[in-house]
Amino acid sequence: MTPTTIALPSTDQEIGPRRPGAIYQNTDGRFEVLALITDRREAAQLLHWASARWAVIVRDTLRPDGQPFAVGSVWTTSDYLIRPAKAAAPTAAFAPAA
Repeated sequence: MTPTTIALPSTDQEIGPRRPGAIYQNTDGRFEVLALITDRREAAQLLHWASARWAVIVRDTLRPDGQPFAVGSVWTTSDYLIRPAKAAAPTAAFAPAA
């Protein structure tokens, strides 16, 4: 009997469109993404979960007193994007010669 290989989703698939500046909603609330943590050690500390690969710091925009907190739940069909993250600024800016 040959062993069955199961392909796990990539980190990018798990995170979905949650990048800093994005707003998404699900049954738990409406969240603004403040930071994306991809350092495994830092994610594990934030989530108190040794095998964490990433974490997202969010703030619930439906609560006036919404405090930032870390989440590690994967992006699913119950999540939907309200506002995409702004495009990252270019790493090098070029000015025309005077």
